[in-house]
Amino acid sequence: MSTYRLHPIDETSRARLAEQGLTLSLVDGLDDSEPGVARYDAWTQADGRGFYLDRAADDALAFHRAGVGDRRTTGVWDDATPATLEPVATINSWPTELSVPGGRTTTGWAISSVTVAPTHTRRGIARSLLEAELRTASALGAPVAILTVSESTLYGRYGFGPAVLATDWVIESRRARPLRRRTEAGRVEFISLKDFRSEVAALHERVRAERPGEIAVWASRWDQIAGLAPAQEAEAKKLRAVRYLDADGVVQGVVIYTVSGGEQDFTEHRVDVKYLLDATPEASAALWGFVVELDLVREVTARLRSVDEPLRWMLADFRAAKVSTIEHEYVRVLDVAAAFEARGYSAAGSLAFEVTDPHGFAEGTWLVEADAAGTATVRAVDEAPAGVPLLSLGVPELSSLYLGGVSAATLAAAGRVHERTPGDAVTADALLRSPVPPHLSVWY
Repeated sequence: MSTYRLHPIDETSRARLAEQGLTLSLVDGLDDSEPGVARYDAWTQADGRGFYLDRAADDALAFHRAGVGDRRTTGVWDDATPATLEPVATINSWPTELSVPGGRTTTGWAISSVTVAPTHTRRGIARSLLEAELRTASALGAPVAILTVSESTLYGRYGFGPAVLATDWVIESRRARPLRRRTEAGRVEFISLKDFRSEVAALHERVRAERPGEIAVWASRWDQIAGLAPAQEAEAKKLRAVRYLDADGVVQGVVIYTVSGGEQDFTEHRVDVKYLLDATPEASAALWGFVVELDLVREVTARLRSVDEPLRWMLADFRAAKVSTIEHEYVRVLDVAAAFEARGYSAAGSLAFEVTDPHGFAEGTWLVEADAAGTATVRAVDEAPAGVPLLSLGVPELSSLYLGGVSAATLAAAGRVHERTPGDAVTADALLRSPVPPHLSVWY
């Protein structure tokens, strides 16, 4: 996929938008000429406008170009305003490693920055952009497309299904402590934001394949999490970073957080965990113990935690935490054989999918045959063999099942999956389930 960035624009979407006097075009974020920089910076301002961000200053624009200018960047311009550099719609994409069940990875076509100006909504622009991305990803051989969403109702029509859930936590720290599980083998210590930036990136790279749903995080995202990006000076003053080292002095976890409040009562501070990453249960216990047991703190909040976060079982009072669940990462299967051969399986056996896909990419009947090593071969068949569990489903449901974050039996109970024979969904789950629930620790 080395040429993905400048792969020709999708002709179907280009022609559809041209009928409305709109131009679909690529933006070269690596063009460092004055016109090239101006065009990309205008695209960035339009992207920020779509998410109600402040207009970016020059240093923030330069940071954006350096950080993500190598993505495939696409915009839509209104021909009625030819003098305006800012597009009326934006999207960007790139191939990245996606962790899948079995400690494996595959290529995910990551999609981000999907915006349409409020002056140009209800004209099918988002549809044209997203369908162009799917056709481009398919042409370049990506097994799946992936994205995180600001609105949950938009993407099912394009075949995406929620595949990774996340939890947000509000913890009453006085009720929660002391935590039931602590470790004495290692130690926690404060580190600088720059050291946090270096160590969180290295640790994430070390462990990300173990958790389905994680992606290879780009460098400038770590800068932002560490408070080192432009326009973060005020935030950086409030950030504190800690690492956990095991008995051998190896970094096994990091956390970065802020402390606020206490103006009226110094015992009523609030800790906001911005990012916590651990490689071992001991690191998890030590870092959670550190933030939950900070003195003079009333409340601890944390976002984008896993659905199997062990913290719940460490709390002195089970009801000290209020936990809400959101759907975080969506998956869209494009190549059924390549996608399902890339992941691992929990048991040997066979399974068939009868998939409907209005866009055609995943349409058909597919036979999955997994061996005892957790590896499968997948092929299209005219009909599922007799005696093989068969699930009839749409591509959004197939995509939701892909990372093992929801069971086929649950989707069958919800009327989203249909079994040929009662019990087929339960049998399918024996193959598809992931012992590690999927999790994604960042937005993209």
